[in-house]
Amino acid sequence: SEAGKQRVRGGGGWRCFFLLMIRRPPRSTLFPYTTLFRSVFALKKGRSVVPHGHNNMATAFMVLKGNFHGRHYDRVADEKDHMIIKPTIDAKFGPGQTSSISDDKDNVHWFKAEDEPAFIFNIHVFGLNPKSGKRTSRVYLDPFGEKLKDGLIRARLIDSKEAHKKFG
Repeated sequence: SEAGKQRVRGGGGWRCFFLLMIRRPPRSTLFPYTTLFRSVFALKKGRSVVPHGHNNMATAFMVLKGNFHGRHYDRVADEKDHMIIKPTIDAKFGPGQTSSISDDKDNVHWFKAEDEPAFIFNIHVFGLNPKSGKRTSRVYLDPFGEKLKDGLIRARLIDSKEAHKKFG
């Protein structure tokens, strides 16, 4: 059942909304400390699921309609104000194509809608490692950071407001 809709703040008209598909996320019986969360993101052409990484979670996307430019990065190291990342995927994603990330692989991602409307079905699994010491969360960053050797990038950590203003 539909639990609610959320509009992302911004100038006139809708930029992005997401539809919650369940009232309460169910607990996994296979992994008792995890929580599952499902949603659909709807984006106008040029709008993004902004660049971000995750702590203590895995996500999977499937494009339902439209086309997206998708980018993934491995999270190589964390610094106080930066994250060291390495590009792994830079590709077009169309209907039926999928993408997944976890703490272990392709931890940072960014999808930009190339058509309108464009829809992504998303599943989050929270709390995969109860001993990780990290609160399940998003970590926003600017992937256009300092270029390092071996294709690495020192990406500045930013807040949600700056991420949506710059990449939204």
